[in-house]
Amino acid sequence: MERKSSYLALSKQEEAIGKAVVNAAYTVHKSLGPGLLEKVYEVCFCHVLSNEGFHVERQIAVPIVFENLVFEEGLRLDVLVNNQVICELKALETVNPVWKAQIISHLKLTGKRLGYLINFNVPLIKDGISRIVL
Repeated sequence: MERKSSYLALSKQEEAIGKAVVNAAYTVHKSLGPGLLEKVYEVCFCHVLSNEGFHVERQIAVPIVFENLVFEEGLRLDVLVNNQVICELKALETVNPVWKAQIISHLKLTGKRLGYLINFNVPLIKDGISRIVL
């Protein structure tokens, strides 16, 4: 669902973070392979990014505002990198199409433009990475 247009181009910083996210996913998957719990991949993925100098936050609660009501427990991001790029991590055999819609919603609700859906439970990690740009 990536849209390419000159007025929608991502910043160099967003692109650099995106490249680091993909590289971290490859590093973790190459070392651990498929079949582990999502939390294991999350910890290792964040460790790799932190070692590369990125600010990584895990399990971030994002409030939802609806008709002047604020729901503090409405949204939880798996990983937020440099307060710019959202990563939703999975470790499941069956890909659910709603996951991409979930990332799009997360991007819209947070005002971010770049997100990744990464499923580590695949033989080849390239088949488990989806990039979403708003």
